Amino acid sequence: MTEELCQCSDCQRFYKEHDRLIREFPSFKQQQELNWASIQSFRTLCNKVTNELQRQVSERESNEDIISDEKHFSDFEISEALEELESVNAYLYSIEALMERIFDTKLSNNIESKFKEIAKELAPDPLNVDRLILNRLFHQTPDFPDKKNIN
Repeated sequence: MTEELCQCSDCQRFYKEHDRLIREFPSFKQQQELNWASIQSFRTLCNKVTNELQRQVSERESNEDIISDEKHFSDFEISEALEELESVNAYLYSIEALMERIFDTKLSNNIESKFKEIAKELAPDPLNVDRLILNRLFHQTPDFPDKKNIN
């Protein structure tokens, strides 16, 4: 028995993105580079937000005597976020260390070709004419009504 894929909008968005990443980066080397860039961009953004929140805390502490009604974030919200972001940054650092090991792996051109071949099977182009026809056959759409309802 095959397991049905979840049809909720979040999962559907994930499946689309998953397939797009396989189509656009079908080789082992491209996946290595994509994942490295993704981890680095996530760390950069988390570090920048952490630094900004720490700056806000520092400014608030130095201006305690000035009461401001325009607090954008509560002190509790900032302290919780800083704790969470410190954990995320630690996890990302660990992932980065593991990714460095993955970068030590080199594959031959023949194996890279196999990656590209299998990528086409795993995530075929959704705009391919044959794929569109198959999708219409499996899922009735308003522009391709069920033949039983035409009479």
